[in-house]
Amino acid sequence: MAAMPPRDAAREQMLAQHLRGRDIHDARVLQAMARVPREAFVEAGNEAEAYADHPLPIGAGQTISQPYIVALMAQAAMIGPEDRVLEVGTGSGYAAAVLAELARRVDTVERHAVLAQGAAERLVALGYRHVQVHHGDGSIGWPANAPYDAVLVAAAAPALPPALCEQLAPGGRAVIPIGAQAALQCLCRFTRSDGVCVAENLGGVVFVPLIGEQGWPEADAAVSC
Repeated sequence: MAAMPPRDAAREQMLAQHLRGRDIHDARVLQAMARVPREAFVEAGNEAEAYADHPLPIGAGQTISQPYIVALMAQAAMIGPEDRVLEVGTGSGYAAAVLAELARRVDTVERHAVLAQGAAERLVALGYRHVQVHHGDGSIGWPANAPYDAVLVAAAAPALPPALCEQLAPGGRAVIPIGAQAALQCLCRFTRSDGVCVAENLGGVVFVPLIGEQGWPEADAAVSC
């Protein structure tokens, strides 16, 4: 039997060891992670590390999250095939591509113009035409296309931004890390019910801070979760 190409082997190892081997059990999420070519979303020279379970730099002081975290957040958001999803923190576009495999439409907001442009070009080239990349302050969401069935935030905020709660549809889920910069944060899932977003703690994580009007200012302040 012919040997599996190295990238295919690395992808299979990611699925078996870092996802199924932990607590990722949603079949649709696993299928999405298997379909998206992560090597297309990392910086040139880092392709060999694309399926390793750790973050990688993507420029502008940002990183592409480790595969496990992308899968964990997608699973926690419980995304259906007809859902409309908002992502805050596009980065290189990798998580947006995974979400696009799960949802009918994805809006994703990135505050760094160079990353937003690069992600948009990459997603179009890969055929993800139902993803819309926006350059702006993700801490206030993207109200023009609300409501959303799920919101996923790839940066830590001091609390759930009110704008994101308001942009959730009834029963919608927001998955977001809550806590201070350079500290252990709480990955939380908020579910909107009767106009109120109720939190569940999904465990400890470490993300870059969510900078913006309803996130952290450029000069960070400490907070406990």
